[in-house]
Amino acid sequence: MDGTLVDSTWAVEDAWAQWALEYEVPAERLAGVMGHGIPAGQIAERLLPRAQVPEAVARIERLEIDRVAGLVVLPGVRELVATLDDGVWAVVTSCTRPLAEARLRATGLSAPVLVTADDVSRGKPDPEPFVLGARMLGVPASRCVVFEDAPAGLAAGRAAGAATVGVATTHVDSELDADVVVPGLCSVEVWSEGGGLRVRAGG
Repeated sequence: MDGTLVDSTWAVEDAWAQWALEYEVPAERLAGVMGHGIPAGQIAERLLPRAQVPEAVARIERLEIDRVAGLVVLPGVRELVATLDDGVWAVVTSCTRPLAEARLRATGLSAPVLVTADDVSRGKPDPEPFVLGARMLGVPASRCVVFEDAPAGLAAGRAAGAATVGVATTHVDSELDADVVVPGLCSVEVWSEGGGLRVRAGG
């Protein structure tokens, strides 16, 4: 979702900067473990004593929800989503469910199938989120295409057995290990064919 469908980088960075100040985490320590596409709980576990983690995760969720008003949908997203039937696509995000739902509401997007950090025991780069998303769509992950802006998400998609499309919105092409890399979803076409979907990425 973030960096693929929604431009939320500024909100994420601002919220985590405030969180680090509140929990007295030096900026360099946060930078060392921070990564787009990695669940907040996994980041907090690396930085804080175990007893503090639940409260700290709830706090970063609140800080990020407080910043949803300025989010925008990335170019090409509404047009692409409009071509898809509800039963063929899912949003698989490292956000918690309340944060994911808040961001979707704020941008006017809806996800027919939504997998969040609250739905899995291991987040990206583990393949579990994408395996679950595929199961909820009723197909094996090997018949899915994962669109991701983050290295952790692409690693998860590959490990799940899916084809991968890197979206170069938050990382440069050379940082995205994917079957295809595109500048954004403006460069993607999807159409029905032979009982499934065909995807053309990058023209």
